[in-house]
Amino acid sequence: MSKWEEKQVRPVLPLYLAAGTWPVASLVFPPYKLANLILVAVCSVVVYGAARCFCPMRVVRKLVPYATGSEDVDAMLNGIASNLDALHTLNDAIPDAQLSQAMNRMEKAGRSIVAVVENAPDKAPQIDRFARYYLPEVVKLMSAYVNLEKNGVKGENAAQIIAELRGNAETTATAFENQLDALYSAEALDISTDIEVLDSILKSQNLAK
Repeated sequence: MSKWEEKQVRPVLPLYLAAGTWPVASLVFPPYKLANLILVAVCSVVVYGAARCFCPMRVVRKLVPYATGSEDVDAMLNGIASNLDALHTLNDAIPDAQLSQAMNRMEKAGRSIVAVVENAPDKAPQIDRFARYYLPEVVKLMSAYVNLEKNGVKGENAAQIIAELRGNAETTATAFENQLDALYSAEALDISTDIEVLDSILKSQNLAK
């Protein structure tokens, strides 16, 4: 199983430009004199510095394997990561700033949960319901919201679904954060009460069986 890892990479173009400055500048300042050699070096440094300003660091994502020592835990983490990627994509399509902020909190807490369990696989049982039910259902809910917005669905039922999603997004985000907090405590925190409202929304709107 695998995960995405982000790494900042410095672009090589400034180095190429700085190296290319030497032969060009040498035509103007023949480097057989020490003063000219210094001028050529200074030109190269200036070009490198200017190029760095216009060529910022790049963020490169690569797929790396989970290695917790347990295939079941690796599979669980892979499933969580996949759902968090889907949540991130859905968030990009949501214009509502308040809802988007709550989804950012959900994703941040989810990524941290993965990191904690990856380093301490024995904590995996504490996030079983989060991984198998709560996170996938949130993705399903947000997908329904995006489809309603995209298709311009109007009417009382659609308005009610949208209002409930917006109103309970903060509660769901808090529940995710509570799940994360529970991993740092000796006793697992039961988040079922915090997220019970999510269950009621799913069932009342026929979005879950």
